[in-house]
Amino acid sequence: MAARRYRFGGFEADAATGELRRQGVRVRMHAQPFQVLMMLLERPGEVVTREEISKELWPDGTFVDYEHGVNSAVNRVREALGDKANSPRFVETLARKGYRFVAPVERIGESPVAADVVEASAAGEAVERRFWLATPEDLPRSSHVVVRTLFVLLQVMYVAFYVGALANLGEINELLSPLSYARAAFLVIVVTAAVLIPVRVFLVCMVLFRAPRARHKFLGIWPGLVVMDLLWALSPALLLHHINMGLAIAAMALLVYSPFAQRALMLMGAAES
Repeated sequence: MAARRYRFGGFEADAATGELRRQGVRVRMHAQPFQVLMMLLERPGEVVTREEISKELWPDGTFVDYEHGVNSAVNRVREALGDKANSPRFVETLARKGYRFVAPVERIGESPVAADVVEASAAGEAVERRFWLATPEDLPRSSHVVVRTLFVLLQVMYVAFYVGALANLGEINELLSPLSYARAAFLVIVVTAAVLIPVRVFLVCMVLFRAPRARHKFLGIWPGLVVMDLLWALSPALLLHHINMGLAIAAMALLVYSPFAQRALMLMGAAES
């Protein structure tokens, strides 16, 4: 085994000593699960097949129940990392194919630029490294059903905003009329609402039908989506004929957090990686 060290999500794995440590404290792990972990860390983001794991763990001619043996080794890896198969933060299962390490990985001793960082997409990778955005390791573990339901409800909320705005264009036009840029603001509302309705429907369908690489796709469009969501965080101001300014400001403050909540829910397992 190559003498390499890897750092990921508060863990550090040293191939030379065969040790896994979490924040400096050694985590007990037997030799075979550690071999599997190293295979995954050496190829972050790539699929490591069950056949490759079998050949690494057992030389040709060795009789063993490969299916059970590989499952057991991967389960021991997940136990050591505190990971779950149904909402993976580190080791993702690809049905009938193998396994993939999905968390960011740094090879110790290399510059940050050369480190192997794996995330859903190039856009997702860029924002993942910014300190003000949560990484998968920063987020709590929760039921897939819970995070998926919350994600879908947020999309339904936005669709309700868009439909409500398009259904009351006359009232909105009257509300905006005192502004010097009323026509431009009116056009922005109409165009973004019309465009974002199918986008929200797409996100709901993608999550409900468990589309492959849904997390990858969401993180790819998230930088653009967050701009639109922050723009629509001003939408409570369109209801000033029905609510007072204080309530509108409170609603705006909550909506500013909404795009970041959607991203967090996606990283917590609202959809497949």
